[in-house]
Amino acid sequence: MRVVTSQPDRFAESGGNYAVSIAQPLSVVSKPLDGLAWLLLGVTGVGVVGAATAGVGIARAGLRPVKQLTDATEHIARTEDLSVRISVDGGDEVARLAESFNAMTVALASSRERQQQLIADAGHELRTPLTSLRTNIELLIRSEKTGRELPAGVRGDLLTSVEAQIGELTGLIGDLQELSRPDAAPGSASMQLVALHEVASRALNRARLRGKDLEFTCKMEDWFIWAEPAALERAVVNLLDNAVKFSPVGSTVSLRLEAGQLSIEDEGPGIPSDELPHVFERFWRSPSARSLPGSGLGLAIVARAVHACGGAVGLHAAPGGGTLATMTIPGARTPPPKSPPSTE
Repeated sequence: MRVVTSQPDRFAESGGNYAVSIAQPLSVVSKPLDGLAWLLLGVTGVGVVGAATAGVGIARAGLRPVKQLTDATEHIARTEDLSVRISVDGGDEVARLAESFNAMTVALASSRERQQQLIADAGHELRTPLTSLRTNIELLIRSEKTGRELPAGVRGDLLTSVEAQIGELTGLIGDLQELSRPDAAPGSASMQLVALHEVASRALNRARLRGKDLEFTCKMEDWFIWAEPAALERAVVNLLDNAVKFSPVGSTVSLRLEAGQLSIEDEGPGIPSDELPHVFERFWRSPSARSLPGSGLGLAIVARAVHACGGAVGLHAAPGGGTLATMTIPGARTPPPKSPPSTE
């Protein structure tokens, strides 16, 4: 109970000694408050349950693409199946993540396909010289075991063939090692400031040794670029080797370097227009060149080296007949700052 006691003013004025006490049960106040507390507790409980349910539903809906991504990743790790794709809905960050994952699997599948194709092509190219080399060596071994000496001319031809086949295998393995190296990223330590005119001059001196019955003309301007020196020199050497290989005796091979474009022109038979789109493919060789030494990887190495420098390379029909090889790489006539170009 709540009790209030007081002496009213009218009793005090009359001189009486009186007081008035009023009592009221506290339940009048506590019951409404208790009811309100239970009501608030019930509303709070319903709100918490509703919020939790809604949160779980929203979380599941939002994380469904992540779960699909997780399932796809686990599937690829378990089966190495790169054909898995994730459906992309919307344009939020999760959708972008799914798109990036799909792009990654496409790139990995393409890379694996190229690797398998390279292995298959390399095995095919290696099989021919290995078979011929094995046959020649078996003939020499059989001659030694049986005591029947081969005629001097035949034995000499076999040894010459063995030497040529070993050289062919060595060149093919070297080309495969070159193609298997990872590409140098712009700004990496392997990218150095290179004087293209000096590289072309060294490559031309090497080509003169191989083409002693050819005439070489040269006109070069200074040009400085960022590149891998060894890879760039090998690319120029490969282009000059092709010009020397297909040039008839007494013809002219011309080399020009003007405004960053290196041009090598020969007077050979040229390349048919329908074959030009395939010349930079790995192991591709023109039907007319299959009888000549080579692995079919030289131009693929050229394209790789030039593209790593941010340049372009192409083969065209020369105006006067023959083949015109062009290599265009961005650079400057004077040495640029001592730092490679930024990728940003």
